Amino acid sequence: MTKLVRAAVLTNYLEVAHYLGLNPHDLLAGVGLSKALLQAPEQRIPIDAAVRLLEDSAVASGCQTFGLSMAESRQLSDFGVVSLLLTHQRTLRDALQVLVHYRHLMNDSLAIFVEEAGRMVIIREEVVTESPMPCRQANELAIGVMFRLCAALLGAHWHPYSVNFTHQPPDNVQLHRRLFGCNLEFGSEFNGIVCPNASVDMTNPHADPAMARHAQRYLDSLQSHEGPSTLFEVRKAIYLLLPMGRATIEQIAQSQGMNVRTLQRRLKEDDCTFNDLINDVRRDLVLRYLENPSYSLSQVADMLGYSMASSFTRWFISQFDMPPAAWRSTHKPGSPKAPTDSTTLPDSNNP
Repeated sequence: MTKLVRAAVLTNYLEVAHYLGLNPHDLLAGVGLSKALLQAPEQRIPIDAAVRLLEDSAVASGCQTFGLSMAESRQLSDFGVVSLLLTHQRTLRDALQVLVHYRHLMNDSLAIFVEEAGRMVIIREEVVTESPMPCRQANELAIGVMFRLCAALLGAHWHPYSVNFTHQPPDNVQLHRRLFGCNLEFGSEFNGIVCPNASVDMTNPHADPAMARHAQRYLDSLQSHEGPSTLFEVRKAIYLLLPMGRATIEQIAQSQGMNVRTLQRRLKEDDCTFNDLINDVRRDLVLRYLENPSYSLSQVADMLGYSMASSFTRWFISQFDMPPAAWRSTHKPGSPKAPTDSTTLPDSNNP
């Protein structure tokens, strides 16, 4: 079944496209979407179409920061019916848990994992599509939106250590510096935000527990009785946990709130096995990693869960009929050129 997301994930698309001189009608039609769909934020659209639209638009406009430009003026209200519950969460940690729990009402393709790392907290994010495709623009949009959510809830108390991207930097990082205002880590091993653990537990002075309970009751009434697809949820968990060395069937089952036997049974109902999913995710991630020149082959092997480089090489040859070094030498990273100046919308409403 096609995975759908709220059309609101493309909020500000038309504004950015027009500002960059694009014809959005043709680009939308090219992925099976229309302007009318974008003007109905609660309408559901295929996630693959939305991600492809962002990548196509970045290429057509020559703007490497197309997705991030869309995030620059996002507001809490753009989260739809979930925004009221987010506003009244006691802490940022609670708000992040709300995002994970009610992701099916917003963006079912976004995988989020909050990792404790000593005095730091890492908010890992990954946009997961049904078909393998470039996700640079979608990931930058998702991280930009997450950053603005944190800033809206914490205000002047929001001081992250860094914003991390697995891809290489654009030719012009002015927009990234203006929007994030903290250390930028490109060529990182993950996409996400690193912040002090004190930040996520800071009390929200505007939180109203009564309003939060009211909003939660309403959201629970909207939840589908069928629940999310186990297959897709497991894929998202693997995307996040594989680079961390934690994508074992036990860890994945725990992340889904079930035991190993239940997970295996549900995957079997979808004519799939856990090893099939691991292999599919590896095939997608390995090409992303190899396109990034900052990753050594041993580093790529490690992020894919191989302790021996020789084991990684044998697997890669079995999948792509050539060694990883040969693939890398024949596939150079390609991305649209950045404009001479960073994109700035004329009417940006920052919280």
